[in-house]
Amino acid sequence: MRQTESGRRLFLFAGLAAGGLQFWGLPALAQGGDLNAGGLTFRDFGTADNGSSFSHGQQSVGGGTTGAGRSSSTKLLGVDSNTLSARVQFQSIKVEMTLPMGWQATEDWERGLAYSIDKRYRVVVWRVDFEFEGVKDAEHYAATKAGSIKARRPGVQAQARKLGDGSLLVVYENVPKAAGDSEPRTVFDLVIPSPKNPKAGVLLTLGVPASDATRGLNLLALLKQNMRIDWQFVLSKPQ
Repeated sequence: MRQTESGRRLFLFAGLAAGGLQFWGLPALAQGGDLNAGGLTFRDFGTADNGSSFSHGQQSVGGGTTGAGRSSSTKLLGVDSNTLSARVQFQSIKVEMTLPMGWQATEDWERGLAYSIDKRYRVVVWRVDFEFEGVKDAEHYAATKAGSIKARRPGVQAQARKLGDGSLLVVYENVPKAAGDSEPRTVFDLVIPSPKNPKAGVLLTLGVPASDATRGLNLLALLKQNMRIDWQFVLSKPQ
């Protein structure tokens, strides 16, 4: 989704009017209520290039931009040729992730972006200040954002599930395609509250073609399992 749909300065009246979230059970949840990769690994999403693609970050992704010329390729920490994966650090938000080899990654002052070479799979990672967004906690944030999007795009359907570790998974279906897309999208939001501060968290968003929704959920599980967040870090806002 574009920046206006990623949680920055939510339209609270729209979220409240839409009635919040419908909570439902996911067949892709493992025992304990967490996401399940369904036997897939990064090899199912990667391309062998020894990590060279991560030196070619671009500014334009799915109709959006990484922001006012302040974007840069993110830091490559290492590659694993056996698993076709690469470890990167989004330095501006202090979040480490393992991504499929052959993808690209970039960042600006407030978020990290990663995407497959064909841009069909797109990831955005944000730091979220719930107080700044005008909400009280992660669940309120997820419900408000979902309501805002549904109010502005009535055809979009949103369902949610609280996972075993307290994070919130929201699935958006029938999301309109952006420039360059060949079909509507399914978008997954994973809202991860800070264990140290209930007013802060991280939002991980993965958008995929609607026909790849099941594989997308499997990939989200892999991303979540391999993400490391520096919870001591506080995002400073630009002057």
